[in-house]
Amino acid sequence: MNPDDEAEQAASQILKTTFMMVVFTACHSYQTATTASVSNIQLSLPDSTFKKSTKPVAIKKKKKTIYLTFDDGPNKGTRKVMHIVAEEKVPASLFLVGEHVYGSEEQRTTFDSLQQSDYIEIENHSYSHAGNKYEDFYTRPDSVVNDFKRCADSLELTNNIIRTPGRNIWRSVNINCTDIKKSTAAADSLQKVGFTAIGWDLEWHFDSELKLTETEDALLRQVDSMFCKGKTKTPNHLVLLAHDQVYADKEDSSSLHSFIQKLKGTNEYDFEVISHYPGVKN
Repeated sequence: MNPDDEAEQAASQILKTTFMMVVFTACHSYQTATTASVSNIQLSLPDSTFKKSTKPVAIKKKKKTIYLTFDDGPNKGTRKVMHIVAEEKVPASLFLVGEHVYGSEEQRTTFDSLQQSDYIEIENHSYSHAGNKYEDFYTRPDSVVNDFKRCADSLELTNNIIRTPGRNIWRSVNINCTDIKKSTAAADSLQKVGFTAIGWDLEWHFDSELKLTETEDALLRQVDSMFCKGKTKTPNHLVLLAHDQVYADKEDSSSLHSFIQKLKGTNEYDFEVISHYPGVKN
């Protein structure tokens, strides 16, 4: 072969080889760049498992407070009241009559048990309960004051909270209310010497045979209605008046127990002793 032809052929082969290498290198670089780009895009995608929830947070409903108060003890129904509130672990306030504590050995023993209870707060309901002659009792303010002082001293009470017998009287920081105006002077005298008088918003009534006149369900509806209609003395606070002598009866004590259980079951109410009522000073 002509040497010139051999040189030309060799040059041509070198040119072809160089061209193929350039093409191969370019393609490889493109593929590598494309793969990296796709990989980067995939890594930047958000992880759906960490999406923020848009569900609104539930607001806890504000509870209302009920004050279970029982008048006229200690008597035959008092121990049943004490056992029921202890079993249900709810506080209660008992307004005691001084004469009743010393009426019998059983009543004195009951008083001692009340003092040891973790769920009972003891309050002053006068010494004589006005002798059940209310109209005459409240015409003599000085005698009224002395009667409550006697009860406080004889029972060695540690607070100044009272409930007036036969009257729905309020004398606190926030409330000044007298149901029967002829009792105003006596109520004012009690407040002047430092007593805080607490009445009630709702009463669980009974008849002359000491039998409840309303079922627990009927009373529950009244409680709900008073809160809904804003008829309590203090918004979201209801003082219930009951009389513990009624609950000596097995059926009526069962009604009390059921009433408390149903109140608890609604999860709408807190229970407190009366010393925690707004505006009460000890």
